[in-house]
Amino acid sequence: MSTVSTAATTADAALKQAGETTTPLPLPLPSRALDWRLRFGALSLIWGFSFLLIKVGTHGYAPFQVTFGRLLFGTVVLAAAMAVKRERLPRGARTWAHLSVAAFLLNALPFSLFAYSELTIPSTLAGICNATSPLWGMALSLVALSEDRPTRVRVAGLGLGFLGVLTVLGAWQGFSGLDARGTAMALLASLSYPIGWIYVRRTLAGTTVSHLSLTGAQLLLATLQLAFVTPLFTSIPTHFPALPLLAIAALGALGTGLAVLLQYGLVAEVGPTTAQMVTYFIPVIATAAGVAMLGESLTWSTPVGAVIVLAGAALTQVRARGKR
Repeated sequence: MSTVSTAATTADAALKQAGETTTPLPLPLPSRALDWRLRFGALSLIWGFSFLLIKVGTHGYAPFQVTFGRLLFGTVVLAAAMAVKRERLPRGARTWAHLSVAAFLLNALPFSLFAYSELTIPSTLAGICNATSPLWGMALSLVALSEDRPTRVRVAGLGLGFLGVLTVLGAWQGFSGLDARGTAMALLASLSYPIGWIYVRRTLAGTTVSHLSLTGAQLLLATLQLAFVTPLFTSIPTHFPALPLLAIAALGALGTGLAVLLQYGLVAEVGPTTAQMVTYFIPVIATAAGVAMLGESLTWSTPVGAVIVLAGAALTQVRARGKR
């Protein structure tokens, strides 16, 4: 999921936990005054536009700088929410150690991979690659989660989804016209999310610490990770282009900070199944935004393949009758 962006964040991990292990704590945010459908639409737009914002950010700054800024602004938003709710950071060295791994797998690594991938591939393709995350998730769960047994429908969805990936990439043309390295980075970013989800589920599920506190700590750790890495691979900018900087600020404050809070509210109000449907709107919005605002080209195989990917991803989420 930003899948996000989108996606790609701890909100997705919390959503996974909320559906199968724990119940998220409702957040008394002002957005609760809005109908949940409006907030669902806002979340879809925010995460859908995240790939456009990444592309704009890389026009003025190095990918690691884009990721660091994104995490920094997102952490500020989560810190403000924690201050309003009067929540503290979690305690315990073991919890912080697990959160460090989660921060790398769910934030630092995928965010950086998407930023680097968009140096050479369109934001539309990056958004569609993000939609493969549920497919990777099911494939990994068959190995890592013994209680998550496949059904024929889910296996069919897995095969259909990866057929859609081949359609998007134009496999029958030998993948001509695509940058293999950039595409591989985007697909690896989408793979990193379910690896992180499984890790969180095995190590942090059932904790008494609130999701808001865990997420705030996780984003803080991811920011510190990028603060260490970024100076090693980039130099301090000699000038600061305004538009890319604004894009990075919006990417962090909205696409990483506010989006997490919106999703927690949706999970608490309408449940994880409905909230998770936002995943299927992200590539549509990302494609429309890239074509309309960045002038990115679009061949017939891209939207057709994206529809196949989303259909396959939807089938992989089908559970046997009677199973939660």
